[in-house]
Amino acid sequence: MMQDAVAARAAELRALLDYHSHRYYVLDDPEISDADYDRLFAELVEIERTRPDLARADSPTQRVGARPSTAFAPVTHGQPMLSLANVFSEQELADFDRRVRERLGHDDVTYVAEPKLDGLAISLIYEHGVLVRAATRGDGTTGEDVTANVRTIRTCPLRLRGTEIPDTLDVRGEVYLPHDGFLRLNAAQAAHGGKPFANPRNAAAGSLRQLDPSVTAQRPLRLFCYGSGDWLGGRVPHSQTELLEILADYGLPVNPDRRVVTGYKGCLEYYEDLGRRRSQLAYEIDGVVYKVNDFAEQRALGEVSRSPRWAVAHKYPAEEAVTRVLGIDVQVGRTGALTPVAVLAPVAVGGVVVSHATLHNPDELARKDVRVGDAVTVRRAGDVIPEIVGVVRDLRPDDAQPFRFPDRCPVCGSPVVRDRGVVARCAGGLVCQAQRRETIRHFASRRALDIVGLGDKLVEQLVDRGLAKTVADLFALTVADLADLDHMGERSATKVVQAIAASRATTLPRFLYALGIPEVGEATARALAQHFASLEALMAADENELTAVPDVGPVVARAIAVFFSEPHNREVIAALQAAGVHWPVLTPTGGGALQGKTVVLTGTLEGMTRDEAREALEGLGAKVTSGVSVRTDFVVAGRDPGGKVERARALGVPVIDEQGLRAWLGKGPAARD
Repeated sequence: MMQDAVAARAAELRALLDYHSHRYYVLDDPEISDADYDRLFAELVEIERTRPDLARADSPTQRVGARPSTAFAPVTHGQPMLSLANVFSEQELADFDRRVRERLGHDDVTYVAEPKLDGLAISLIYEHGVLVRAATRGDGTTGEDVTANVRTIRTCPLRLRGTEIPDTLDVRGEVYLPHDGFLRLNAAQAAHGGKPFANPRNAAAGSLRQLDPSVTAQRPLRLFCYGSGDWLGGRVPHSQTELLEILADYGLPVNPDRRVVTGYKGCLEYYEDLGRRRSQLAYEIDGVVYKVNDFAEQRALGEVSRSPRWAVAHKYPAEEAVTRVLGIDVQVGRTGALTPVAVLAPVAVGGVVVSHATLHNPDELARKDVRVGDAVTVRRAGDVIPEIVGVVRDLRPDDAQPFRFPDRCPVCGSPVVRDRGVVARCAGGLVCQAQRRETIRHFASRRALDIVGLGDKLVEQLVDRGLAKTVADLFALTVADLADLDHMGERSATKVVQAIAASRATTLPRFLYALGIPEVGEATARALAQHFASLEALMAADENELTAVPDVGPVVARAIAVFFSEPHNREVIAALQAAGVHWPVLTPTGGGALQGKTVVLTGTLEGMTRDEAREALEGLGAKVTSGVSVRTDFVVAGRDPGGKVERARALGVPVIDEQGLRAWLGKGPAARD
């Protein structure tokens, strides 16, 4: 085939595949068989393989997934992706309509009503008709770049169809998983020993945020478009109805269940009609969205905070069902929190079969008095998370006994302690298998032992392969151990081993923080180190001695004492010290030259980091805070200090530079007025 003929055939195949894909996935009206489609697709794949110069970003072959990514880049939306205010009752809907009418100055406002899908909001950027970027909603201003994953969604066109295409078009829509796709996905998960997804929304969100787009390509995600951001050129719409019609002409999928309605009564009729058909829809919804149809009226109404005045979401009540409690399990989370979970006789709630429901914490379990054998009312909170509303007391069996919450971790047998809130936690953080990943991740984090290169993915592999059962095992790792792991190699492995070796030299506050003792953050770790000066003294302290430390109350003292009383934790600490983890000897509180002084650090220091300066000052007994007040004794100002220096001078607080700080640290004067 001649060179020009090959290029022409590739263009013809792309057009044919786009056309037939649109008819199959968007219009549900295929014209050719799957075998014929596959034949055309295979021909295009072969052309692009032999002629890489003919491969294009909008080719149907790009839907199979790109090379795996290591992270999602941030994307700033050209126009914010606003959230919608919710209404839950007829009166609240009537109030919304009244406010719209009053602001516009006329009655009988026309709205466009659409199903509110329970999926993931997405922004699709097309330039000259070609999809160039896709991003999640994020916080409304900044989302994550998921372009490679969105390319795999069959209902999302890689190139817009029709004429008068805008130079730039930002399409807003919802990525979702239909019911049949959700069931197939969970069946596949179970067949491969994976954990089934709780609901279609979680499955859609997890699928869209896969680092490997080839995984996303295997998930039956779909898309409905409902709005736009930037729209430059092309056919510019003047109403929501016109916008949806133009998007459909461009080949973008829009919801066929939309309807133009008038006034509050029209909205309510649509809401009730869709509610009756809700269980028959092919996808999950949790309400209805009403938008003022006319764009000029939308602009006149404007926005408030992060939501528009011209649109609202009318939510359906959470669906409920009654079932029986077969058992109560206590699960241990990655941070050691113990959560009671009711095991239920499977029951359909809102289109999803529910077999487990969280009871949140021991207090909630006791308040609801849920017992094994009870009949309970279950609902999906926010139509997502299954929860027990209450017990049907009349159906309680005579032999039902109150559940006794364990005082020992069901995973590792360590004591269970209560924090300052309602959460019960396992005290065996250094040895509990359920907490292993989080314990190692925290131990290696920047403000703990700061092991550069030991990220979440590497920690996950170390735990899964049994290379790190406790944090002490990190110091026995070799280059050979790490080089065979995914995304490593000998060079990367060498750097990690060197970083682990360098972390042996630390400080006592950092070490205490790294242990992950419940209730002990950075500030408490520093206070404990300053007060006791040695790990041995701290480990020997009882609860009364611990409460003598500033800011350590009875709850914190109890958590610390229980942690150090656990033999397994002591064994890991001993192993860390045997592995060479060490820190400078400290002077107990009382002898520090800056004891009782409050210091503020601001600006950039040239000869040391802020953390190093803070640790040095605290080693002399100073308290380092972030805000300047009348109680501040002096401010250390580095380069570009900002407004804290002006505030200090206004309050008469002394300000010293980095040279002055070094003099303080070197000579250790008692105080300076």
